[in-house]
Amino acid sequence: MAQALVSIRELKSRLSHYLRLTRKGESVVITDHGVPIGRIVPMGQDRAGQDLGARLAAMRDTGLAQWSGQKLSRRKPVAKLLGRKTVAQLLVDDRE
Repeated sequence: MAQALVSIRELKSRLSHYLRLTRKGESVVITDHGVPIGRIVPMGQDRAGQDLGARLAAMRDTGLAQWSGQKLSRRKPVAKLLGRKTVAQLLVDDRE
């Protein structure tokens, strides 16, 4: 999937050009001071049309995600519950 990087200022001044690129099937990554903040994608290539692997690959390609290829290790809980209620039950009680 081809991608064009464009700053907000350039996108505003040449929006029609970047929309034509999108119509041709190219994604446009919008940056703010060099940091990717959004993407314009052709219809049919949005998140709903991609599997998880393709979405993660796209995030890695744009620098939004990094992965060492290893599974995450288990971590100890930050807090312990007192009593027999679950976190979900406590949350429901708090909302009522």
